[in-house]
This record gives sequence, structure tokens and C-alpha cells, in this order.
Amino acid sequence: MKRVYTAANLPEAYIVRDLLRGAGVAAHVFNEHANGAMGEIPMGSTYPQVWIAQLHQEQHARAVIARYEHAPVAAARACAACGEVNPGQFEICWSCGAMFTLEA
Repeated sequence: MKRVYTAANLPEAYIVRDLLRGAGVAAHVFNEHANGAMGEIPMGSTYPQVWIAQLHQEQHARAVIARYEHAPVAAARACAACGEVNPGQFEICWSCGAMFTLEA
């Protein structure tokens, strides 16, 4: 196994893990609960880490991670149904549950 990513927080680690799994790379999150040990061990050691199971997939995994890290941030948009502003990457309005169309 090999570490390929150190995340700033647990949700980010799961996003990267899921992107890797979607690309056919067996990936796992470690240090899920290490945040509770902050102060007892070095801070950098408590960050969630994403590890891959197959060493021959490292180059592919790093390419997937690079695309994730360099993806443009979508602009916020207002929901056509309720007018609530949502982050651009949302597909469903967080307020009313309406689906965003491709034109929105």
C-alpha cells in the first residue's frame, strides 16, 4: 500500500477516495479518527490520508488527484424554483430540493 494524498479534512479525504474508486483504483482512508489525538502527536500526523492498495496504479491515481486539485470552481447560482443561492457544483438546491438544469 502507498499513501497518495493527505487531505485537509475527512470529507475531502472521502471525496478523493471516491474519485479514485470511480476511476478503478482501490483506495482507502486512514487516520479517520486521529484528529482526537491532536496535541498528543504531531499535527501533520493527524490529517486524513488516502492510500492505494495496488502500487502499479500510483501514476493513474496521481493523475486523478491532479485533475481534482486543478478543477475549476463553479460559480454560485440561484435556484429557479426558490431563488436560493447554491454553490455551483450542486445539482440539487439545498433549500428546496429542486434539480438544476444544464442551462441554470
